[in-house]
Amino acid sequence: MKLMAFGLGYSATAALSRLAPREAVGTTRSAAKAAALAPLAEMRLFDGSPEAAEALRPALTGVTHVLVSIAPAEGPDGGDRVLPVLAEALADEKSLVSIAYLSTVGVYGDHAGAWVDETSECRPKSARSLARVKAENEWLAFGETIGASVAVLRLSGIYGPGRNGLVNLAEGSARRLVKPGQVFNRIHVDDIAAAVERAFATGASGLFNITDDEPAPPQDVVAYAAELMGVAPPPEQDFETAELSPMARSFYGENKRVANLKSKSELGLAYAYPDYRTAFSRMWAEGSWR
Repeated sequence: MKLMAFGLGYSATAALSRLAPREAVGTTRSAAKAAALAPLAEMRLFDGSPEAAEALRPALTGVTHVLVSIAPAEGPDGGDRVLPVLAEALADEKSLVSIAYLSTVGVYGDHAGAWVDETSECRPKSARSLARVKAENEWLAFGETIGASVAVLRLSGIYGPGRNGLVNLAEGSARRLVKPGQVFNRIHVDDIAAAVERAFATGASGLFNITDDEPAPPQDVVAYAAELMGVAPPPEQDFETAELSPMARSFYGENKRVANLKSKSELGLAYAYPDYRTAFSRMWAEGSWR
């Protein structure tokens, strides 16, 4: 396997660590981050510009698998940032067989707490979710054109080492916002890495929700983390009167329960962290939460 990973952030880095490909090329926009990630992959700078794309072309030679974890461009012309400048170069690589695109369950929009699966209507409201839907479709169409499999992995709220409710409590930034009826799904970063591995191993194409089994109220998750740590949970706050950034408030404007059966039946994904209690208990016991 020669893997090209566009956007080595939190999730893609975990996937690359798990896959340990024979050859790996990764991109980031930061020279400092590129230096830090150098032990994991041959790092290149890429910001979506034609100049950066041209410099990256030689690194694509012989690529067999592509992982895309770059946020799409927003605005009227929004969509994927890779394909506009590198579609031709990728299509020229006849060795390319499989692509995994990391998306978000945010594309479903608000379903008033009802269950959604991959057949459910997408009702995106925010510019970022509209751009995601467009980027998903661009990659699926590209895969059909060149005859490569494309698995669009729709991720729920991402957490894992260094990024979780235990860390928030330790840092004093945890909040217990209460909005009656509100639930969120979550996904541990290790399960994202496993989903990428399974997508490549099966050569699967299509849409897949990568999410835990148990959508839950966010205040319950904070309370459970506090119980594990043996500390008092922060007081509950009414969502309507809480001071929140527009971005944070927008997340609470979407309420849905996300089903993951397709990822189990078609990808053969066995979730190591099927719910937040299992995950937090294990991270706390192992000390891996930091």
